[in-house]
Amino acid sequence: MDNRRSFLKKSVAVASALSMPALARAAVAAPHERSLRFYNTHTGETLRTMFWAEGQFIPEALQDINKLLRDHRSNTIATIDPGLLLLVNKVSAQFGSNNIIHIISGYRSPETNQKLAAASGGVARHSMHLEGKAIDLRIPGVDLKQVHKAALGIKGGGVGYYHDSQFVHMDTGRLRHW
Repeated sequence: MDNRRSFLKKSVAVASALSMPALARAAVAAPHERSLRFYNTHTGETLRTMFWAEGQFIPEALQDINKLLRDHRSNTIATIDPGLLLLVNKVSAQFGSNNIIHIISGYRSPETNQKLAAASGGVARHSMHLEGKAIDLRIPGVDLKQVHKAALGIKGGGVGYYHDSQFVHMDTGRLRHW
């Protein structure tokens, strides 16, 4: 009787999981799966997605992430470097498994980057954002200095700390920090 009950419970769980959209399955990520929760501070959009499972990236999830991290000023979507998502996942995981990552900037079109660079000395003219290889973020409830320290510890690329603007920059470029 216990075997039958156990079998039925597992069957219902599997059927439920398979009937869920890919985005919803992120809530039940196993250790060999990687998921992220994003909130775009400019558009108000949210995304909870499993982007990596069984040793590979999930194309549909990457498309959803590309859309969320688009240039909100021009509505231009570009390919985000999957390696950047792995870095963000590693940083976020250091503070728990259910963090919502606030996105300040993902991809930037050349026009947007040029406008931002002209208006501010803190924007690189040849920014990694132009290539979909950079992200500016914060994790609510986590001290920004801790996010910065975690990003530096991964040694996966460039890391910038912007206290006044309340975000940490991460990219998959060469190892450097500011």
